[in-house]
Amino acid sequence: MFFSIVIPTYNRKLILEKCLAALENQQLTDTKVSSYEVVLVDDGSTDGTLEWLATRADKFPHVRCFSQVRQGAAAARNLGVEKAKGDIIIFIDSDLIVTEQFLQAHADALVKGEKQLGSDRLFTYGWVINTCNFDNPTAEPYKLTDFSTAYFATGNVAIARKWLEQAGLFDTRFQLYGWEDLELGIRLKKLGLKLIKCPAAVGYHWHPPFSLDQIPKLIEKEIHRGRMGVLFYQKHPTWEVRMMIQMTWLHRLLWGILSLGGRFNEHSMAPLLQWLIDRGKSQLALEIARIFLNWHNVRGVYAAYEEIQQSS
Repeated sequence: MFFSIVIPTYNRKLILEKCLAALENQQLTDTKVSSYEVVLVDDGSTDGTLEWLATRADKFPHVRCFSQVRQGAAAARNLGVEKAKGDIIIFIDSDLIVTEQFLQAHADALVKGEKQLGSDRLFTYGWVINTCNFDNPTAEPYKLTDFSTAYFATGNVAIARKWLEQAGLFDTRFQLYGWEDLELGIRLKKLGLKLIKCPAAVGYHWHPPFSLDQIPKLIEKEIHRGRMGVLFYQKHPTWEVRMMIQMTWLHRLLWGILSLGGRFNEHSMAPLLQWLIDRGKSQLALEIARIFLNWHNVRGVYAAYEEIQQSS
């Protein structure tokens, strides 16, 4: 099998270097993988990503770079699949640092899964471990908060390109943050594809330590995720999708109670969050901040849904 690792990127030059370096250090122990390439799609970066890559072509021999005017991750991944040479596509993000056994682990799981199922209607999904350790991201242990129940998420997944093409690739109307991969997952599930967990294919998802100045952007992402969630529901108007995007009375009640109707918000909770950050507990501060972030998300979902109802 020939792997094409498709990576969309936007203004992540610093962590991108670690991401690409890790992919150059892959240890392939048998002949399951004939070769691999890294298909990087720059989605209109303004931080000099393309210029930086042009001066380091010899450092990253597996990388082929393409660019587009900013259109979002869905369009960038579609372009990556179009340009890819491989029969197996691996999707990761440009802030993911993988281990040396990453590709081999996906290859082993794909072969084993096909034998067990008696079918090639499958894809493999590796572990994603969140970390804010920039200097040594792979030192982070697996945590309960890293567990994911997602069926198809592009943080660390390997799939035959024929299934992507048969499902129709990503819907490029998902231009804001969120849901484009899970929406494609609904279509893949209808094709009968099975999820094979692959914990040996580990990727470390780096993000900077949480700080209060990140909150406005995080709130904006939650509002965008709400709007894209409504698009997801329009395409697949099922109870399952309503649960996923938090557009139910249960979510409205839950986050309304936890946030005291919005009284626990980015302003009222700022002193507590800063106190935790000052004591080296930025991850705990972020988990607490998710109370009002989820409240913003639920409100964003219903606001977007009401707009659509009124316009129709």
